Amino acid sequence: MSGSEPNSAAFQASADLRRGGGMSRETANAIIVFGLAILLILGSRFVSPALGSWSQVLTVLMLASFLIVLSFGQGLVILVGGLDLSIPSVITLGGVLATGWSGAGEWYVLPAILAVCALVGVFNGLGVTVLRIPPFIMTMATSIILASAALGYTSGTPRGASPAVLTALMKTTWLGVPVVVYFVVLFVAAGWLLQSRTVFGRKLYAVGANDQAARVAGVSVGSVTVQAYVVSAVCAGFVGMMLVGYANGATLRMGDNYLLPSIAAVVIGGSSILGGRGSFIGTVGGAFLLTTLGTVIAAIGLEQGWRTVIEGGIIVAALFFMREEFFARLRRPKRS
Repeated sequence: MSGSEPNSAAFQASADLRRGGGMSRETANAIIVFGLAILLILGSRFVSPALGSWSQVLTVLMLASFLIVLSFGQGLVILVGGLDLSIPSVITLGGVLATGWSGAGEWYVLPAILAVCALVGVFNGLGVTVLRIPPFIMTMATSIILASAALGYTSGTPRGASPAVLTALMKTTWLGVPVVVYFVVLFVAAGWLLQSRTVFGRKLYAVGANDQAARVAGVSVGSVTVQAYVVSAVCAGFVGMMLVGYANGATLRMGDNYLLPSIAAVVIGGSSILGGRGSFIGTVGGAFLLTTLGTVIAAIGLEQGWRTVIEGGIIVAALFFMREEFFARLRRPKRS
């Protein structure tokens, strides 16, 4: 059996998950989530006439851009059965380095920052695969280390302004639409192709569905897992840079509000928290729904804490309704 052409039962199983029950369930789930978001936008007009307008839709799309990029990386980690809790600190790392190194050449500094974030992903991945540290513990430890390093590097106060290219990405419009919206559309297309239509994507599904079977099929489970954590860290670092372009500065707590939403968007989008099943399009719908919900909560004057409570409740509800037992009860028994 060739390691470069792993095409045995593990790959067939992951393909069946997406083609059979997985594909139909994920597609239906994505439609439902997007439908709920649209209904929420339309219904928000009853709260305030300013809500539900085209300008609000553009605002939601811009604010959702951060969560969409972030949730793609988190989704890949969850797809292989892991969890990345270092996301908040990696966001801060990307933002702090973007402002701290802003005086140098942007076209090589920004890729260098993403490379640093990628090393964080390698560190997480190796800790999980080689040292066998549970993902929850490993990524939490990484988060603490990075937060402490950022505090020491900035002496408590990040300095510097946003690089021009990041400001242009987040604040420039073209044909009345923010440039970042065009970027997110391209990102979603590329992310969907990577996760659903490439060999790497099939490996992710295989590892998440059954890592032992994937290993027998010739998949390098450790390598695939590390790559998932690398993508997650790079996405988080880039979100940090996007936030710098949006706010024209960095703070040491800039990533704190994104950990729970990044998990919630993936779960709401139909991914299994145990790995092996998920759809990036569903995750995009989850991010869009959560962002819309956040804008409505802000519009009616509820405190930020209520958003966290609602997001936690949504995760619990999604986990309940996506159980196999729940779907089994909905299916009619086959007649002989």
